[in-house]
Amino acid sequence: MFTLLLGPWDELSEAARRVRTQVFIQEQGIPESEEWDDLDALCMHMVVSNVQGEPLATARLLPSQHGIAKIGRMAVLPTWRGQGIGALMLQRLVQTAQRRGDQEAVLHAQSQAQGFYAAQGFEARGEVFYEVGIPHIVMSRSLGLKCK
Repeated sequence: MFTLLLGPWDELSEAARRVRTQVFIQEQGIPESEEWDDLDALCMHMVVSNVQGEPLATARLLPSQHGIAKIGRMAVLPTWRGQGIGALMLQRLVQTAQRRGDQEAVLHAQSQAQGFYAAQGFEARGEVFYEVGIPHIVMSRSLGLKCK
């Protein structure tokens, strides 16, 4: 059983920081100066917690730009991967973007996670590029389609 919260940074920052620190900074070696940005204060954040209230996963939805939703900073703690939490978060973020009127969702997928996003209806576009030293690819999907 999981609790899924969607809200502003000032409400969810503590939980989101815990997950992002463990996944991006400690596990993936991303410099702390590259992880935190001014966009956090502008985004809607999602945090998934277990029944004890411990944060297990997080993601953010940036403000809409010309009908395009950008999803970022998706992270699930290693021991909780493969249990559907990422798919649940992505589905809810897509629904949130649809409700606010966005027509398309885009994200920068780490190359190793491309299959996960493809299974959720996202298609790769363009070439692989490096972001914080990690290979990524832009992926997008129309928001007229339902999440799998």
